[in-house]
Amino acid sequence: MNKAELVKAVAEKAGVGAADAGAVVGALVDVVAEALARREEVVLVGFGTFKVTERAERVARNPRTGETIRIPASRVPVFKAGKGLKDAVK
Repeated sequence: MNKAELVKAVAEKAGVGAADAGAVVGALVDVVAEALARREEVVLVGFGTFKVTERAERVARNPRTGETIRIPASRVPVFKAGKGLKDAVK
């Protein structure tokens, strides 16, 4: 499901217009991204948690050349599914 399909599904489920649903979906994505940029967690009980995790610097090997390369430390967004979402998927 892409964003357009998500907007359409939200509009149908909520009984609102596609423009309103698109604004809500866009606002949700923006708010989550801004919170993660501030290193805050976003917890949606029953759905899941969005947070930022630190990845340590590591050494890897290029499989084609065998050359060893250094991969720098970084911050990455992660999502952990909540119990309600896990149960819905079963």
